[in-house]
Amino acid sequence: MLDAFAKVVAQADARGEFLSNTQLDALSSMVAEGNKRLDVVNKINSNASAIVTNSARALFAEQPQLIQPGGNAYTNRRMAACLRDMEIVLRYVSYAMIAGDSSVLDDRCLNGLRETYQALGTPGSSVSVAVQKMKEASVALANDLTGTPQGDCSALVAELGSYFDRAAVSVV
Repeated sequence: MLDAFAKVVAQADARGEFLSNTQLDALSSMVAEGNKRLDVVNKINSNASAIVTNSARALFAEQPQLIQPGGNAYTNRRMAACLRDMEIVLRYVSYAMIAGDSSVLDDRCLNGLRETYQALGTPGSSVSVAVQKMKEASVALANDLTGTPQGDCSALVAELGSYFDRAAVSVV
């Protein structure tokens, strides 16, 4: 797992080059946005239970067959596993957001996830919908500027959305 800083340094080192002005500017921008980044992650972490629960409720309202007898989320055990998996994805998205890099999400969460769900007979399309619902809730929180420093957060919100999109695509 590399954060944005370590990744830029490793790439420059592999090429035997100094950091370029463009790379330094990008890292400087990340530092300048640090408090906003922390606010976004804090909002997600503080509301993780509600994000997961409400996203699952919305998913099951749209796809009730999942919670009916024979469905992939039928029985308390399967439902708990579904909620646990959603929470894990959300947690790793928050890690990627704080690091400013998707490698932790890819390496520790998404690699092999599609194959695992296929082996378990879990519909990847339903998992993808659940991830998109968590994205919607998380982006809404990130866009809520109540109690946060004023300023444009559109780049951070886009970055946050990209991590969820990456997760949603990885399971189908």
